[in-house]
Amino acid sequence: SDSDIRFRYRKLLTSSTSGTMSKSPMEAEVVTGVGSWMVCSMGMMIFNKQAITVFPEECTLTALQMAFTVAAMLLFAFPSIHIGSMKDFLRWSCIAPFFTGMLLTSILALKNAPMTLVIVFRSLSPLASLAVERLYPDPLTITPGMLGSIALMVSGAVIYTSQLDKSSLVGIQWVILNMIFAVADRLLQRLMLSKDQNPVDISKTGCTVLNNAMGMVPLFFAAIFTGEVHKVPAAFAALDVVGMSYVGATCIVGLGISYTGIWAQSLISATSFLVLVNANKFFIIFIEAYLMKTKEITKVQIAGAAISILGGIAYGKARQFVEASQDEKKKLLDPPEAKAT
Repeated sequence: SDSDIRFRYRKLLTSSTSGTMSKSPMEAEVVTGVGSWMVCSMGMMIFNKQAITVFPEECTLTALQMAFTVAAMLLFAFPSIHIGSMKDFLRWSCIAPFFTGMLLTSILALKNAPMTLVIVFRSLSPLASLAVERLYPDPLTITPGMLGSIALMVSGAVIYTSQLDKSSLVGIQWVILNMIFAVADRLLQRLMLSKDQNPVDISKTGCTVLNNAMGMVPLFFAAIFTGEVHKVPAAFAALDVVGMSYVGATCIVGLGISYTGIWAQSLISATSFLVLVNANKFFIIFIEAYLMKTKEITKVQIAGAAISILGGIAYGKARQFVEASQDEKKKLLDPPEAKAT
């Protein structure tokens, strides 16, 4: 009847309004989680660049960061550590090699290449993640706007690298390898953290501890294989107060990035995460070129980097529009009273 139709419409409208209001805490969590990660990411790249200069043993530096994170979590967040089952543990354990590879190759890339090269090449990472995320249980729709913004990022990277001399490309193999590890790490974390994919029953603090505790194992063997273990005592002895402060800062920021990375990844898709990472990189380019004065950048490179970053921001906007549209469709196709019955 007409009265029944009006009643159902009012109920759907009310539930839609309340749903919009309930989104506010969720949106606040996304802004806080992603914003915290971006700050930690900026600090990690800057301090790692300084720490690897004064303490050039990359495996040991990465292991120190991991050991500090595990110790801090066990000391201050032990009650919140939860691992649901052995199956959850085994599923999550496959992330550890990629997490370790991402951290180690990031340090090696910063050791051998300018930060700007690392930053711009990382802007290409959404291409791979976008393709893989199409295979997820709940894939996101791809729009021309999303593809156009990614093309803009690629164009900016091409423009930037066209101005690099051969000496700036020495560490490019580590940059590319770092991008591969980062994409794999984010895709796996998204699959196992997002509630609408295939999540594990492990708390965020539990994921942080597992990533870092298991990640130290391959680092130990890598240090033996490369002969780094014999250089560590001399490297520690050569550290002065400033050097120790840089190493200490990387450990503290490493703790922050380990937790906030998992927090942010549980809230947004892997591709969105990789794109948002690129949105804050312009500040790092500015810091390296104009504050740290460790890199000279031409006007063409600045233009290429800016185009790449703007492409990342455009992608975020396009993605936000698609996600909002899909949420509205789900509400219309699956009204609250249908769930109740």
